[in-house]
Amino acid sequence: MGHRRRLSVGLGRWRSCLEHPAQKRSAFSLPYNCSVEILISAGEASGEMYGAELIEALRRRDTSIDFFGAGGERMRAAGCDIVVDARDLAVVGITEIFSHLPKILGLYKKLIRAADERRPALAVVIDSPAFNWRVARQMRRRGIPVVYYVCPQFWAWRQGRVKLLRKYVNKALVIFPFEEKFYRDRGVDATFVGHPLADLKPPAITREAYAAEYGLDPTKPWIALMPGSRRKEVRMNLPAMLEAVALLGDGYEYPLPVARTLEPLFIRESIQQHSAGRDPNIHIVSEALPALHHSRAGIVASGTATVEAALMQLPFVMVYRVSPLTYALGKPRIKIAHYAMVNLIAEEEVVPELVQGKFTAENVAAELKKIIPDGEPRTRMLQRLAGVKEKLRRGTEGARPADIAAETILNMLRGASAQARP
Repeated sequence: MGHRRRLSVGLGRWRSCLEHPAQKRSAFSLPYNCSVEILISAGEASGEMYGAELIEALRRRDTSIDFFGAGGERMRAAGCDIVVDARDLAVVGITEIFSHLPKILGLYKKLIRAADERRPALAVVIDSPAFNWRVARQMRRRGIPVVYYVCPQFWAWRQGRVKLLRKYVNKALVIFPFEEKFYRDRGVDATFVGHPLADLKPPAITREAYAAEYGLDPTKPWIALMPGSRRKEVRMNLPAMLEAVALLGDGYEYPLPVARTLEPLFIRESIQQHSAGRDPNIHIVSEALPALHHSRAGIVASGTATVEAALMQLPFVMVYRVSPLTYALGKPRIKIAHYAMVNLIAEEEVVPELVQGKFTAENVAAELKKIIPDGEPRTRMLQRLAGVKEKLRRGTEGARPADIAAETILNMLRGASAQARP
């Protein structure tokens, strides 16, 4: 009886609808086509993109569902009422989070107040554990079922925190093939849905058209620069990237896509600050995929962008740097053999990893010079990147990850609705 009462908290709207059976039921909608709200919380560029895809997949199946939560422009365009802007949550690093705690706590309270007012039937949290653990905990306390889409990488570090998934999350939807067994072995109801980027198609725009749009020279090879999706990442990664650009010389063009969680002006000012009066041929662009697809090589900060680069079949060097204190605190807890996501998926070193002290302009330039020209190193990397793409698609029978996730969520809602009925 207590379990049934908890489930009913997020289903208040359904109860009122169930009292009026004259309302029509559509073939794909939830019971009696009632308007139901789902809270979705995504705290950075990649999670916001996954959230938008999930909203679109759910809306294709049931137009009666409304969405609100934390996200950005993509989620807003998909039909989500944005209560908290994801750009305000884009913080990286253990020590860096402390200075932003008052602001983050204020945003968290704002989202919880919205949830109390709107009483969602279900909550979906996407990545960003520093923020979303708190959201998941509060939703469970209110009897609202919680789905974690793109789970925290506890298999990489702090494996003991898996207990939080068991405690606060009803369902874990994981995006890497090895994650399902890892979490299930530890008592978490986990399902592999495939990586949301696995079916990423090359962009339709031609190299010549893209060059004309952003002032790139189509006769030169391009090297894509991806310094990260958060301000702190850019501050830590971009200076050494610019130094590497200086070492490589004027024979290349450098497209730099700006993540949706950042402002182009911030990137321009950062380039000016660290270029020491040089003109590094860097072109700020708004879309990453064409830059990755049409470039010869890339310098890519650790994160989702490395998966995008792999799927665009771009040979690249992975780089990353955090504050010395964050690195010292985090390194002993890391339980993995590789930092780069593509290397973890492949279970071997596909791309070089230049992290912290190894991330120097000289090392970046040296690694790029191995993979820019045709030859065995470039060919081997391209073959292994193709293998990574195949692994990400394996096991989903060709279905899109967002569609699998949407069906799982709808089944949970229908089950909760049935239990909540008198």
